[in-house]
Amino acid sequence: MKKIISVLLLAVCLGMAMPAQAQLKWGVKGGVNLAKVTGDDTDWKDKMGGFFIGPMAEFTIPVVGLGVDGALLFSQKGIKSDADGLKQVGLDIPVNLKYNIGLGSLLGVYVAAGPDFFFDFKSKEPGFDKKRAMVGINVGAGVKLIKHLQVGFNYNIPLGKSGDVTFADGVGAVFSKSEGYKTKTWQISAAYIF
Repeated sequence: MKKIISVLLLAVCLGMAMPAQAQLKWGVKGGVNLAKVTGDDTDWKDKMGGFFIGPMAEFTIPVVGLGVDGALLFSQKGIKSDADGLKQVGLDIPVNLKYNIGLGSLLGVYVAAGPDFFFDFKSKEPGFDKKRAMVGINVGAGVKLIKHLQVGFNYNIPLGKSGDVTFADGVGAVFSKSEGYKTKTWQISAAYIF
């Protein structure tokens, strides 16, 4: 019984000591979006580049290597259409559980996954009915350099459709068919942690 109490007491002390060593760091994150749009019923696919930038925060427990990071990003992604194209411009909030593996004091790698929330600033455009709010899943990996720089890539998979597009029927532009679409996004990012 004394051994069990000693082990539990040691676990409680370690559990209390870890949050004291936990680190909260702030930074700036930016990068490039490459969106791929696929339709529900047809094989139409299109790609369009965009960018994202904004503040981020990272909370890590150093000994364990586990942490959480989140960002508040101005994000631009979308598709090219026959006309000018459709841009989704809005607020992107990724929240990732991150596992860090240190390879020395100057280099480390990480893997991350978590939910992504996107809020579109403009939900209506001619022929397109975009969702105002979307939820997706992020998966990604990257490297940490010199304790302040992070370079990584993410893949964002939407959990539902991103909106509907209405196709014109013939030259008279009589709208006849509406089809749902999904915007899947590759992201290449760089972040500087202060």
